[in-house]
Amino acid sequence: MRINLIGAGRLGQTLGRLLSQHHTLGEVLTRSTGSAQAAVDFIGQGQPVSNLQDMQDADVWLLAVPDRHIADVAKALSERPGLRPSVVVHGSGAYTSELLAPLQAQGWLTASAHCLLSFAQPELAVTQFKGVVCAIEGDAKALAILTPLMTDVGAQCFEIDAQHKLSYHAAAVWATNFLPVLQHTAEQLWQGVGMPEPMVQQLRTQLLSLAVNNVLTLGPQGALTGPASRGDSTLVQAQGHALTTSDPLVGTAYLALSELAAKMAGQSIR
Repeated sequence: MRINLIGAGRLGQTLGRLLSQHHTLGEVLTRSTGSAQAAVDFIGQGQPVSNLQDMQDADVWLLAVPDRHIADVAKALSERPGLRPSVVVHGSGAYTSELLAPLQAQGWLTASAHCLLSFAQPELAVTQFKGVVCAIEGDAKALAILTPLMTDVGAQCFEIDAQHKLSYHAAAVWATNFLPVLQHTAEQLWQGVGMPEPMVQQLRTQLLSLAVNNVLTLGPQGALTGPASRGDSTLVQAQGHALTTSDPLVGTAYLALSELAAKMAGQSIR
């Protein structure tokens, strides 16, 4: 199967390298020939290009561009003369294959595929990819091609209703993106009360390790601790007030998360 790649950042490079082990990579398009060449060097296959007009027909087109550019790329691809309609897939977790409507109107089979993995470094992501959960949606015929394509490189695919994609992706943000925010906020608070930096770093290792191990061993509810889980509304409100005084955003977040914690524990802090 011949696959063309538009966009070759961390996601594109990772999928390009994995897919190239089973299929033929065609053109790799990025904003510059230099970045396209660097991507091809990492992937180990493909022809670097910086102009859509230089791309030829393929069995599958993978749009690994930022979410805000997907619709524009789909429109540009639909206006590229001489291409035969085939399968086109974008990698957004939040948006559906409806962004590819200009191509679908021309007979292309459209889909989206989002892999639940942090693509911080392509080299690392390639080694971590096996067993990754992948949410797919779109045309049935496109999914019939896409599913084995992703399964072959180690993904576990499940079909998601288009209407649920925003909630699905928000859950991924909760599970991954907010953890660094929470840790950063905690460290700022500790630093603000005069805790020595070596102790702050020590707590980063100790508390994060304990929290993760407890969640993995006991599940989220079993691992929950703290005043909200005990229904100690007086302490929660006092802490929320103290935090709001110094940083209203942090205080508001603390109270909102405490309410979620109390609900999770079957308690009330109001």
